[in-house]
Amino acid sequence: MPIRKRLFISLMIISLFTVIGLSVLGGYLLRHRDYPLNQMVVSTLMVLFIGILALIALGVGGMVLAVWREQAFPSVYRWTRMAVNLLFPLAIVLGRIFGISDDRLKSSFIEVSNTLVRARLLEGVPPEKVMIMTPHCLQKSTCPHKITLDIRNCKMCGGCHVHDLRLLADAYGVSLVVATGGTWARKLIMEQRPQAIIAVACERDLTSGIQDVDKIPVIGILNDRPEGPCCNTRVNLQRVEESIRYFLYGEEMNWPSTKELMAAAHTSSCQETCYRTEKAKRRMEVS
Repeated sequence: MPIRKRLFISLMIISLFTVIGLSVLGGYLLRHRDYPLNQMVVSTLMVLFIGILALIALGVGGMVLAVWREQAFPSVYRWTRMAVNLLFPLAIVLGRIFGISDDRLKSSFIEVSNTLVRARLLEGVPPEKVMIMTPHCLQKSTCPHKITLDIRNCKMCGGCHVHDLRLLADAYGVSLVVATGGTWARKLIMEQRPQAIIAVACERDLTSGIQDVDKIPVIGILNDRPEGPCCNTRVNLQRVEESIRYFLYGEEMNWPSTKELMAAAHTSSCQETCYRTEKAKRRMEVS
């Protein structure tokens, strides 16, 4: 089906005339506000406007309390997400005015979102319903094996963090996928329907992804870019494992250690997987 330029142009023109029409209507109502019918319309619009502002204020207040007390308020969580989605573009504009970089502001948004998710104290999520979603730039740029369609194509050479993430995913029984972009990420989510997501990406992709999957709890982890963006990136494996354990066991439970996972393994392959996970964790602690 050919793409028609007239579609976008038509909607832009309609949008322009809609704004003009609303402006003219507002001016008319203000000029003739003494008419009873106009007073009723203005009063109704004011009530709606004040109601929306009240819900946004409730959402922002709930967010501040949740971050400050590290405690979730389920009754206002919906309004908190609504307030974030509505006010975030304005926050970006204000940040630019005050000289705050977009990446810095988006990093702050990701941490606030993570706090809101962790404050909810989710009950144990089944391992098969936990998804680790990573960008393809974690793979070594010189690697000839394509892992975006099937993560099992990774040959486990240890040349990049895909190897370590596979060990973690196998040890805990969670899903590991590699996304090449937002469209592919949404497709994977629609197909697998996870109940919780651990997303690894840059500031821009994490921010848009968290907002896209608003109904699914997402813990975002920024990747490290020692060689620049989108090339041989890395990730904090300790944060990934902590996120897995949060979704699986909850904060108030005694999380089993990696050694206990090794003891519970019934096959040599699983034992080797858990051993390497413990080894990778020790390397992180030393570094």
